Amino acid sequence: MKPRFLVVLALAAGAGCAQKADNTAVDSLGIARLKNYSAHRSASTNRYVLSNDDSKHLLPGETLVIADLQGPGVVSHIWFTGAANEFAWPRLFRLRAYYDGRKTPSVDAPLGDFFGVGNGYEADLDSTMIRNTSLGRARNSYWPMPFRKSCRITVTNEGRRMKSLYFHVDWRKYDSLPDDVGYFHAYYRQEYPAQSGRNYEFLSIRGKGHYVGTVLSVLQTQISWFGEGDDLFYVDGASHPQIFGTGSEDYFNEAWGLRESSGPFFGSPVAEGERIGSRLTGYRWHVPDPVPFTTSLWAGIEHRGWTYNPDGTARTAFEERPDYFSSVAFWYQEGVNEDLPEPPYGEARLPVGNAVQVGIQGSIKDVTAEKGKAVVQKNVDWGKDLLLLQAQGVGARMTFPFEVPESGRYELVAEITRAPDYGNYVALVDGQPTNLDLRKPESSEQPFPGPLVYHLYESEVYVGGSQPLGFFRFDKGRHTVTLACVGKDERSAGYNVGIYDVVLETLPPTIGQSEPEKELQLPPALPKPRPAVPSGTAVFRGVPLSAYLDKLKTAPEADRPDVIRALGAFGEDAGPAVSKIAEALGESSPDVRVAAAWALSQIGRAGAVAGPSLGRALADQSPQVRVLAALALKAMGASGAPVVPDLVRALHDPVDDVRILAAGALGAMGAAAGAAVQPMADLLVAPGERRNVLVSIATALGDIGPAAKSALPALQQAATARSVGPAAQEAILRIQGKPVPTWF
Repeated sequence: MKPRFLVVLALAAGAGCAQKADNTAVDSLGIARLKNYSAHRSASTNRYVLSNDDSKHLLPGETLVIADLQGPGVVSHIWFTGAANEFAWPRLFRLRAYYDGRKTPSVDAPLGDFFGVGNGYEADLDSTMIRNTSLGRARNSYWPMPFRKSCRITVTNEGRRMKSLYFHVDWRKYDSLPDDVGYFHAYYRQEYPAQSGRNYEFLSIRGKGHYVGTVLSVLQTQISWFGEGDDLFYVDGASHPQIFGTGSEDYFNEAWGLRESSGPFFGSPVAEGERIGSRLTGYRWHVPDPVPFTTSLWAGIEHRGWTYNPDGTARTAFEERPDYFSSVAFWYQEGVNEDLPEPPYGEARLPVGNAVQVGIQGSIKDVTAEKGKAVVQKNVDWGKDLLLLQAQGVGARMTFPFEVPESGRYELVAEITRAPDYGNYVALVDGQPTNLDLRKPESSEQPFPGPLVYHLYESEVYVGGSQPLGFFRFDKGRHTVTLACVGKDERSAGYNVGIYDVVLETLPPTIGQSEPEKELQLPPALPKPRPAVPSGTAVFRGVPLSAYLDKLKTAPEADRPDVIRALGAFGEDAGPAVSKIAEALGESSPDVRVAAAWALSQIGRAGAVAGPSLGRALADQSPQVRVLAALALKAMGASGAPVVPDLVRALHDPVDDVRILAAGALGAMGAAAGAAVQPMADLLVAPGERRNVLVSIATALGDIGPAAKSALPALQQAATARSVGPAAQEAILRIQGKPVPTWF
């Protein structure tokens, strides 16, 4: 039964009770009772009343504070939607919530996974605590998030492309909260692959509280059913699980496998089957049955299932499998938990760990079509260009090339569009059918299916559906994908198909290979108690800044980026580490330089001594480093003024995001960036510049204020352009010192 029907029934029951003398049952939901709080919202609303751009545009590495609240209070609802053209972007956006001024976030999860859908996918989900609609693009959370002093919620773009985000954070301000109200937590972790000899861990913590939910996502690296594993909950250090399940689908309250479904407290928004590369996400809310703990909790699940021999015959129905697991655990507890290690950053969370998007629209001259015509369809669904087959019916096909940079093993993913006039298609790679099931049927009456059919009808145009085509060994050079029409939905107006791009993910050499089974670790280990630190010392995940600085001295190169990012997590308190981080900007490893630039962007004004190093980093050979160096200078504000000449040069960088952030950094310096006013004014009226860059330049000139008076003619010219007009109009008012009509 859906929650909305429960509400209707409860209200009806309350109305019936109103005729009786028992006044306590008049309003079972408390809707009619007067409230003892005030209601508030933090949102992405544009403050300028004449602008309809109510989104926030996050550049790579940028962190946006979406709520900065003073308590006592409770966040009651969070809503998100966004627009992006980066593969698996919901995995690359990171949601964090910090309570009472702590450095350690109590909520730390990819945006998509927090809202119940993993592996970077978007999908509808209809449950009590999370509800996603609009093909997964409208995300809603109803988890109550209490806080006593403060609550700061942030979103970080840990990808490589700009993304637009709209949001609401609805919250209640109270005079006080009861002593027995716990703090809401959510934590992401992953094992790529799930490790032999130990069960997969959702959560391992010390403290007092209760466990309230799990989102589990799987990428299958072998064929057949992965989920014979049982769920296990070890409470308060017990040597045996207090709760012990009967199978993975049983934990998600299903039976005989998992299929796409949604319900108030459990469901599977993604279930692609049992082929290599298939994805799955299941959620289970322990709202009716929370798991309390008083000193500690270990929660997890076995990763066992069916395995097969090379000839396709079944080997066993209950063996450890090396599938890729990732999860978010949800719980309430006393205080803020400091036990948990830092989750992986950015691309390391992707289903295979890396991704190269290969645009195919430019290859139209090399595209072949049968029973149809191949064309490029421009500016579809937030400016995406599609390769479209205008198909004439069953048997129509389109073949297009893509380039493989180096020989090796890859997962190939196609970002195929859905639309009201699309058909049903199968895919071939280099002329061979994809997504074949390699199992041998147990009998001729039970054959396993052949190539996977993609059903592409949708009532609206949607560009964003990732379709894994399979794992392949490719030689360097040109390869082809063919999309062949095999039918259509009866509701569809045609047989067409459109594709945005293909994604190549490099596979590790050992992917899908099982390790010899190790002796199982029972009971699982709990985190060791943290060493005590002096009262008032800032800590991140229970560790003070000095300990991270000591670790940086001895950390191997592979671990240095994580240590440097941990230093950045101390924000303005990381002053003693700035010189060491600035030195890292000159190291040979691009991963270290990226981490150093990002860390300085978190430290902001306290990192002024690193200004010259960041100015040099604006010329780094890595676009990622240049983007993050400009972001760090933006966070530094006026203290970065000595590098204005470097930022002016960066306004001509070939990467859009560098130009946008360079303008933002100059704007953040205010009058100290006066030398950059004329160069920015010239760019504002130069032909051929992209809209987002022009908007950032206009905004920066407004931020500089009266010192940008010489830019008024250029701004007045830009104010007539529809795409840039509102930003230019607001900038003119600010430079002239006139009131800007705002909503707040």
